Amino acid sequence: MSCAVGIFVATLISGQASAQTSAATTKARVAPQVYPSRPIRMIVPFSPGGTSDTLARILGQQLTAAWGQQVVVDSRPGASGIIGTEVAARAPADGYTLMHGNLSQFAINPSLFSKLSYETLRDFAPVSLVGSAPQLLVVNPGIASKSVAELVQLAKAKPGTLNYGSGGAGTLAYLGGEMFRSLAGVNIVHVSYKGTVLALNDLLAAQIQLMFSDMPIALPHAKSGKLRALAVTSVQRTPLMPEIATVAESGLAGYALVNWWGILAPRGVPQNIISKLHAEIARIHALAEVKDRYAALGVEAVSSTPERFAEYIKSEAARFSKLIKDAGAKVE
Repeated sequence: MSCAVGIFVATLISGQASAQTSAATTKARVAPQVYPSRPIRMIVPFSPGGTSDTLARILGQQLTAAWGQQVVVDSRPGASGIIGTEVAARAPADGYTLMHGNLSQFAINPSLFSKLSYETLRDFAPVSLVGSAPQLLVVNPGIASKSVAELVQLAKAKPGTLNYGSGGAGTLAYLGGEMFRSLAGVNIVHVSYKGTVLALNDLLAAQIQLMFSDMPIALPHAKSGKLRALAVTSVQRTPLMPEIATVAESGLAGYALVNWWGILAPRGVPQNIISKLHAEIARIHALAEVKDRYAALGVEAVSSTPERFAEYIKSEAARFSKLIKDAGAKVE
């Protein structure tokens, strides 16, 4: 082979190799990454140590173990969950920011607050329900009431002297107190805190007298005797404390409140990511280990399809809109 021909062949082979390398590089660059390929942030819009925070950490641990990518719980408390919800709504729609939301944000706040910077089903894509639980009506042992009837009697005898706490005006604890005030016809005073845990701490210290609390944070104190449990807010008694009557059967017919929690993503997250998240969350909440950990907190582990969750949010928002109107609840 002549020198000139050899150079031509070498150049041709080199050019083909470069073209193949370039094509491979381009393909690698445009090929979609397997989700998740980096850590995920799970926003909790309530204070650390509360129910939402605890449930988010249980789920986060399971997702981390399953996917090998860290799920970081990011607490953004304040303004009845509005601050954290706004952060999540503005996050990139890439599946790496999730919202651990609950009934307060997605069914109560839209009717209680006239101006929100987001719309729940316009700006969020529901993924799955994850848990549900009633509230627990607890009082400080320093007050004499040992039943709902006695609490109503005391409130009527001393109007304006009993204070109930909540983690903010949009929380279920607040609405629980307002419904109680309305149905019982009593004058009790709302005291707002920056988180449910802070309200519970003041209840333990007798700074306030009663509270409609999430089961997970109140149940241990009720079992230890530091608080007195008077009733649960569900339609039926909870198997965790079957001896405790419901508010409705204690004389306030029609009283029923059950909290729920769920995972949502910013609107626009690709459907394949939503589907993968939903499938993994459903798998996790069917595990006996997770069910047991939730049950120890007084919460039932559940799951749902994204479509069913969206419909549930719509129906709950409509139901609580009426409850809020009937109770005369207002933002303070």
